[in-house]
Amino acid sequence: MVWALAVTETVAYGVLFYSFAVFLVPIQRDLGASTAQLSGALTLAMAVTGAAAVGVGRWLDRHGARWLMTTGSLLGAACVVGWSQVRSLPQLYLVFTGIGLACAAVLYEPAYAVINTWFRRDRRAALLTLTVVAGFASTVFLPTSQALIDALGWRGALLVLAGLVALCAVPQALLLRRAPADLGLVPDGAAPTEVATPDAPAAAAPAPAAGSAWRHPAVRRLTLATALEMLATTAVAVHLVAHLLDRGASPAGAAAAAGSLGAMSVAGRVVLTALAGRFGTGPVSAALIAGQAVGVALLFALPQPVSTVLFVLLFGAGFGAIHIARPALLGTYVPAAVFASVSGGQALAGQAGRVLAPVAAGALIGAAGYGVAFGAVAACTLAAAALILSAERAAALTPERAAPR
Repeated sequence: MVWALAVTETVAYGVLFYSFAVFLVPIQRDLGASTAQLSGALTLAMAVTGAAAVGVGRWLDRHGARWLMTTGSLLGAACVVGWSQVRSLPQLYLVFTGIGLACAAVLYEPAYAVINTWFRRDRRAALLTLTVVAGFASTVFLPTSQALIDALGWRGALLVLAGLVALCAVPQALLLRRAPADLGLVPDGAAPTEVATPDAPAAAAPAPAAGSAWRHPAVRRLTLATALEMLATTAVAVHLVAHLLDRGASPAGAAAAAGSLGAMSVAGRVVLTALAGRFGTGPVSAALIAGQAVGVALLFALPQPVSTVLFVLLFGAGFGAIHIARPALLGTYVPAAVFASVSGGQALAGQAGRVLAPVAAGALIGAAGYGVAFGAVAACTLAAAALILSAERAAALTPERAAPR
């Protein structure tokens, strides 16, 4: 199941999110719309994904991910086919509303719910497998999409990509199951007669409602940390290239630096998983996220190109840490029966940060320059790191209200 999720997440992220950047120019040429107007379609999709996250979480808690993700892949494929046929801006926005709904059903949130349900002891390893493989979605699908456009035109390229998204429904329907009990197992794949892990009794205990879980201070602090980290990383992803060009970097060098953040995020996830068993997920993830602020400081304190290299190393290492830290920590704060509902609320907060980031950072850059805007990014990462540590302390002080650790 984990490998099926890893592969299908790679395809879903690659086609439904990352490929948009490659299709932007040819679509702009055909539709005669501005970059801002076309980018608004992707922003709309992100907003719809966030708005649907809470409902998706409730569905996952009640019914599991199997048919949700299968239907989401088929919906995503149909919407990409529709994307290939758009002739006007309203049609594009309508299609991306559907893509936003599909993303809510097939991206990380339902995959996190599957892993949280099926794993206790091996949860971090499963999350690492999922996020490392899917972390290469842009690496695989940006050049692939461009090659398809060169060979078939942008409309033909989208039809091929739609077929890949549709194929994801096959392993999702065949391999995903709601819970270990459906196969006569307990979490981590053990037989019921085997010695249970320490987490097993809590998983079977009656669970409070999701509203009760939200009253846990650790959950609220982790949610705010997620929103701040998503705001910071999205602001950098959108504005880093322009900042480096403003400082005299070449277009190729600026693009390479921005692209390297993705590769370093994979390295950061590996480091987090390797060290979490010894030092704890919370402290290690907080250190990686706080390191992003150090990277920002070095970006402005040192000359080029040394400053850019150190920034990419430090900021990139924390870039993807939240994608492992959040579900891993949340799984220790709330019972498995309400994990997806609470996680959906956190996903909504994260998406709000993503939607707000480009506009807020752009306004700061226009009003006060890149230094102030990136300073705000550093402040967000430091606050997120502090909130993660605070959430861990709150969970330790209220063990009766948290899932076993």
